[in-house]
Amino acid sequence: MQELKCPKCGEVFQVDETGYDQIVHQVRDKEFIKELDRREKEMKDKREQELELIRLQEEKEYSANIAEKEALLTAKDREIAELQAKLRASETEKKLAVAEAVEKKNEELSKKTSEIAGLKGDLKNIETENRLNEKALKEQYEDKLKLKDEQIEYYKDFKARQSTKMIGESLEQHCLNQFNSLRMTAFPNAYFEKDNDARTGSKGDFIYRESGEDGTEFISIMFEMKNEADTTATKHKNEDFFKELDKDRNEKGCEYAILVSLLEIDNELYNNGIVDVSYKYPKMYVIRPQFFIPMITLLRNAAQNSLQYRQELQLVRNQQVDILHFEENMNAFKEGFARNYRIASDKFATAIDEIDKTIDHLQKTKAALLSSENNLRLANNKADELSIKKLTKNAPSVKAMFDELKSEDE
Repeated sequence: MQELKCPKCGEVFQVDETGYDQIVHQVRDKEFIKELDRREKEMKDKREQELELIRLQEEKEYSANIAEKEALLTAKDREIAELQAKLRASETEKKLAVAEAVEKKNEELSKKTSEIAGLKGDLKNIETENRLNEKALKEQYEDKLKLKDEQIEYYKDFKARQSTKMIGESLEQHCLNQFNSLRMTAFPNAYFEKDNDARTGSKGDFIYRESGEDGTEFISIMFEMKNEADTTATKHKNEDFFKELDKDRNEKGCEYAILVSLLEIDNELYNNGIVDVSYKYPKMYVIRPQFFIPMITLLRNAAQNSLQYRQELQLVRNQQVDILHFEENMNAFKEGFARNYRIASDKFATAIDEIDKTIDHLQKTKAALLSSENNLRLANNKADELSIKKLTKNAPSVKAMFDELKSEDE
């Protein structure tokens, strides 16, 4: 494990073998040395320019002070000359004035001499400080350059021992190790596993999902990790993988798609941070490996804020499903009821027809019965009117027989 210090931000971080791909493609031998030479020359030129500006400024101030002092001395000389002209009229006044002027002039000269000496000392101190700063910067720059050379040699040796497949796998393993190191503290309820489902013909590298306590999923991310060796003949671009990543995201039902990439290592667009490519595919981002955990945290925190709304939306959806089921049940009842009603109505109509036929038949039977009753009445009347006399009216022998029976009974 080695400690590295960023030359720009000053951040100190550790790098192991699995973090090789995070840095190795950010460093190129010739380009890096060329960049170091250029920056060293720029720093040296800038330092010389700053020293020259300081020297010129100090010389300008020194010259200005000397000119000011000389102007003061010239003015004093004029004053002395005026005093001397006046003292010619009075010897006593002249001696006094000359003595006073000489004393004052000596004081001023002494003061100005001290100030000039002080300015020279300050200038010397500044030059000494600049030389010390220059030496310190040079030593610091040489130490950083030496550290970079050691890192380059280390990663050259490490890369020489890796195949193209190992390079890709080391990036995936690096991201997995990063996540697992924080899984129990930062993501205890999250799902983060390899995408092994290739039934649709393709699959991503990792899927991240997380749900609330009620089981409502509030974030899902499809990850794809891409890397390639410097010696690879065909250099890919990040956008070569956008379409396939979007397809995998949709097939696996993920909300976001993130490409963790070490491709196009010299492209400043992808080196400056998180790149939003949603202008081509919705909710898709491209990041370098160092932004892997921050990107998950950023999207997770944003989605977690909307968890309450997602839960309410899921509740509404469930209610809609319940209403849909109720409507389906109601429609099924209506259809069954209508079917049964039609069947019953048909049976009822048939029964009414049969009843009508039966009523008609009974009416006929009634008429027949009424006719039979009339005939029976007539028959009864005829029976009541029947007598032996009438029966034997035209049968003398039968009449004689009945008369004989009658006489025997008597």
